[in-house]
Amino acid sequence: MHLISPEILDVARSHFSFGVLGAGLLVGVLLWLFGWWGHRFWIVLTATVGGGILGLHAGPEYHLHPVVAGLLLAVAAGVLALSLVRVFVFAAGGLAAWMIIHALAPLWDQLLLCFLVGGLIGLLLFRFWTMALTSFVGTILLFYSGLALGDRVWQLDSVGWAQDQGLTLNWTCAVVTLTGFVAQFFLERRRINKLRDKEDEENEEHERDQRYARYRSSHRRAG
Repeated sequence: MHLISPEILDVARSHFSFGVLGAGLLVGVLLWLFGWWGHRFWIVLTATVGGGILGLHAGPEYHLHPVVAGLLLAVAAGVLALSLVRVFVFAAGGLAAWMIIHALAPLWDQLLLCFLVGGLIGLLLFRFWTMALTSFVGTILLFYSGLALGDRVWQLDSVGWAQDQGLTLNWTCAVVTLTGFVAQFFLERRRINKLRDKEDEENEEHERDQRYARYRSSHRRAG
């Protein structure tokens, strides 16, 4: 299995303009490095775009104009995305746990137990799964956009190279994804520490103001 498919890469270098490839490169960097920081934006954006595309295709089947169906479904999906994302995470975690257990122990028939435990684990690890997923998607976008741009600018045979070096590209994608995950983790930890320090400073300032107010009040009574 090639993470960087030569067929998709051939389509990207042949049909996408420099602007589209540059935008893909930029989005890849943002996802790779700031995926968790902006995960609400990416979730809403993905749901909105997916809902719009689904509405465009499914609208005529329900006797609706494709644009109207796409617009309404895009708005509905975007509004409900943040409310339902943890439901989907629970379902995805439960389904993944059941598939893993079924593959390792096919005779162990405990579907409900596997689903519930897997769903709870998925919710508990929501932050880490999101970091890993956004880092992986960003890495894939980076490689596709970067190789296609390199092919267009420097006349590299990116398709042939992807066919010959598929295993190397897979391992490189894995390393870059892990690097992005670690970077996101430390950036989020740094952000939390800054917020905590800011709250501590505000609390100390509030306590100083209260002490000063009590001091002024006691001096007024003494005078």
